[in-house]
Amino acid sequence: MDNSSWTSVSHFVLLGISTNPVEQIPLFLLFLLMYIINISGNFFIVTLIISTSHLHTPMYIFLSNLALADICFTSTTVPKMLQNIFSSTKVISYVGCLAQTYFFICFAAMENFLLAVMAYDRYIAICHPLRYSSILTGMLCAQMVALCHVLSHLHALLHTFLMGRLIFCADNRIPHFFCDLYPLMKISCSSTQLNTLMIHTEGVIVINGALAFIIASYAFIISAVLRIPSANGKWRSFSTCGSHLTVVAIFYGTLTWVYFRPLSSYSVVKGRIVTVMYTVVTPMLNPFIYSLRNGDVKEAFRKWVRRV
Repeated sequence: MDNSSWTSVSHFVLLGISTNPVEQIPLFLLFLLMYIINISGNFFIVTLIISTSHLHTPMYIFLSNLALADICFTSTTVPKMLQNIFSSTKVISYVGCLAQTYFFICFAAMENFLLAVMAYDRYIAICHPLRYSSILTGMLCAQMVALCHVLSHLHALLHTFLMGRLIFCADNRIPHFFCDLYPLMKISCSSTQLNTLMIHTEGVIVINGALAFIIASYAFIISAVLRIPSANGKWRSFSTCGSHLTVVAIFYGTLTWVYFRPLSSYSVVKGRIVTVMYTVVTPMLNPFIYSLRNGDVKEAFRKWVRRV
């Protein structure tokens, strides 16, 4: 494209999930409800873990950090989407768009790393139960959480910096409900080869590296569980992993479908639907998945209700 047709973009227009006026109120109510459930559910998990002394263990320290990441993850996109549903302009500034991209990538990566750390916690608990407290000390847990934060911010910084290098033309309309990588790359006038290369190399290493670590941890867990003689013992050991495996399957399944494919084959319509799954639905379901299938959390909740 000729340089004379390039313009300096000061803002973008987020078209949202649907432009049909009839669908705006149902969409607003649906996403508002899911957002309220997400915030209240995850905040309750954090509050319950902090206020219950016997939940001050590595597993629940990681779970509380996951709940906080879920709150921040959803809050990066949903409030702006709700505001834009009834906005006549649906505008987000250029700097605001890059900031949204940064924090979205950061908290997605945070969830990715925390899920890997939680798999390691389950591996130590099942494969080395007698050494659990001596291996997963408070200091090690703090270091692992801090490392998750550092790696997440570095990962987000890289992709946001590459996005800031792109040039955008007169058409600044983003067919999405937030500033996601692929929709922004689709409307860019400049080459996105480096951005795509980094998504398919560094991004694959970050996401698939954590996923490979989770799979390896569960391979050792399954091997250890199969050596338990009683069927009841096998079930009790593996049942502690059910919640984590459910979240892992939903999160990585949708994430892989959206990003790890060629830019040319990316479908905006399908991408929006699948993105809703891991940005809104999964964080909303996490508190229910971890509480309904976790005896310690249910017992702590019953004690909290009796105190109230």
